[in-house]
Amino acid sequence: MTDQKAVTPTGSLGGDSADVKAAYNVDTESHLEATTAYVVDHHAERALCRKFDLRLLPVLAIMYLFNALDKGNLGNAKTADIDKDLHFKNNQYNIILSVFYVPYVIFAPLIGMLGKKYGPHKVLPIMMFSFGTMTTLMTSVQNFGGVMALRWFLGMAESAFFPLVIYYLTTFYRRGELGRRLAIFYAASNIANAFSGLLAVGVFSIKNPKMEKWRYLFLIEGLLTVAFAIFVFFYLPESAATAKFLNEEERKLAYHRIQVDSSSTVNEKFNLKDSLKIFKQPSAYAFLAIEICLGVPLQSVSLFLPQIVGRLGYSRIKTNLYTVAPNISGAVMLLILAFASDFTRRRGPFIVLGFLFTFTGFIIYAAIDVLEKKTIAYFACFMMCWGTSAPSVLLSTWYNNNTPHEGRRVVLTSVGVPLANLMGVVSSNIFTPQSAPNYIPALATTAAFGATGALIAGLLSVFMILDNIRRDRKLGRKLDIREVPTEQLRDGPAVPEFRWFL
Repeated sequence: MTDQKAVTPTGSLGGDSADVKAAYNVDTESHLEATTAYVVDHHAERALCRKFDLRLLPVLAIMYLFNALDKGNLGNAKTADIDKDLHFKNNQYNIILSVFYVPYVIFAPLIGMLGKKYGPHKVLPIMMFSFGTMTTLMTSVQNFGGVMALRWFLGMAESAFFPLVIYYLTTFYRRGELGRRLAIFYAASNIANAFSGLLAVGVFSIKNPKMEKWRYLFLIEGLLTVAFAIFVFFYLPESAATAKFLNEEERKLAYHRIQVDSSSTVNEKFNLKDSLKIFKQPSAYAFLAIEICLGVPLQSVSLFLPQIVGRLGYSRIKTNLYTVAPNISGAVMLLILAFASDFTRRRGPFIVLGFLFTFTGFIIYAAIDVLEKKTIAYFACFMMCWGTSAPSVLLSTWYNNNTPHEGRRVVLTSVGVPLANLMGVVSSNIFTPQSAPNYIPALATTAAFGATGALIAGLLSVFMILDNIRRDRKLGRKLDIREVPTEQLRDGPAVPEFRWFL
């Protein structure tokens, strides 16, 4: 592969024409291509991305599959009467669901910063080993207090996992390539929910077990997680510039791609004071508000889909089985919207569409007689899953695309993603035993959050369009987002050349 236009890690992206020619080893006429975010060599970049896709995405997707399994398997365990076996009282099951999110939010920013400092390639496997251990230990719990303690430490161990994976991928892929890659990664969450249902069906079918059936569920999932974490610790590369599966020319190209179309400074040393400046940008609060609106439907589906499907009146085995198809369809819809988003280089409209799916699904399920119209009700479950997957991925991609500064990107993601997960406290306290099995107040509340999320995302998209027009008018011409390398956009919207990634 030729990489004559790729800058070396020590090369300059500025200077006079002679310096530019020396840095890129190209004719002066190629200067514009070399110093902007436009693709210089399509064949070389596609080959490089294929290597990243094959070496990174499958492993990260499996990691996230186990992450989602270990977080959400309590819903399947409840269908096997974990609450009755451990003698839970009143709302203790809901309390156990809620307690997970307290350490999840408290520790996520700190662990996210440690991940930036010491590298996601080491911190992520350590986190995975930790939450796998907590899941395995669930096999030995005997009472409410034991479950509470393990769920607390599980929340700590999982807190910054998703934000760190997002940051990790931004150091390998351009902004316009990130959405569909994150979607492939995040689809593992939907597949995990489906796999958890299938695994539960198999485990709960065991005849004459030596211990409660739900204990087998935690044991199998926990041990698999721990084993894979050990493998990943030695597998993940530190960065594209040090990846052993790339040759020298590919490493140079990989560095150049991120320098001009992702980060203002590649592998920049973490500075807490500088990184916290992200909260001086009003757009950060709009993104966080959308995360809050996303969190309630996302956690409602993740935690309570078995209970929602259970309202259809099927047996325990059939209820778990009927959660599989909606989750798989959610993964498919996620990939469709993410690929469309990358192709059009637009995030906002597809996030709005996802929220509308959520709103529609929950409203239908709340408004109809479920037992009379089972087909329509079950289709509404599909819409719920369609609407929770895509906005989560595309929203994280959206604000990462608009934050060139690596430290600020990590901080915003380490606050935003846990904030969405914190809404699990809301979800676990609106799906109460008192409102079972219809859960009408919970369904209506979740639908309202979906509608509000669609409104805020739509308004933010309109603002970005108008602000880009204003900036172009001030410049005197339309500036394509790919004309300016991200190394010049360190301070985001404060820089005149900055254009919002819509």
